[in-house]
Amino acid sequence: MKIRGLYLVTPDWDDTARLCTAVDAALTGGAAAVQYRHKHAAPEQALRQARELLAICRRHGRPLVINDSVELMLAAEADGVHLGRDDEHPRAVRERIGSSRYIGVSCYDDFERAVTLAPFADQVAFGSVFLSQVKPGAVRAPLERFGQARARGLSAIAIGGIDGSNAATVIAAGADALAVITAVFGAADVTAAARQLAAQFDVNGSSVA
Repeated sequence: MKIRGLYLVTPDWDDTARLCTAVDAALTGGAAAVQYRHKHAAPEQALRQARELLAICRRHGRPLVINDSVELMLAAEADGVHLGRDDEHPRAVRERIGSSRYIGVSCYDDFERAVTLAPFADQVAFGSVFLSQVKPGAVRAPLERFGQARARGLSAIAIGGIDGSNAATVIAAGADALAVITAVFGAADVTAAARQLAAQFDVNGSSVA
């Protein structure tokens, strides 16, 4: 599985009804996938939210990826997991979950990390590409990383500070997917915001599957 297009990353909202309504609206707008990320949720809350989001994703025919936790992914029966530097090594995770489930890996600004982990993952992620409201102190990744990744046959996701004003630039640089939180979930009209970003892949010649 490769995610191509607008990749939703959920905000840390405890209000499950609000979260589900917003995710449903963004998927209606054309988002390609959802990553459930709630850094502060209790285990029971995280499982409940993940299962409700999975049901919404199933209705839209879109995958649900879980941030950081293989255990939560398995318990919720989600489609994959996204791993950071402090998580279990992708090679061990691949051995646990098999080849049918998705693995994404955060590579920050480190191209060698991407090359090293790519054999065990479906996609690599670089960022923060721009200044991020969610992680203002995050390391910045240059746009050149996406061209490097494409030249090596890697599928790359961009994250960090991406919105309607700069999405086309990131796609032109070679990103296969745009991971977005604030530009969608912080919008007054979530469906319209998602539609605007998703449409960038059509007008900018991305290889959306």
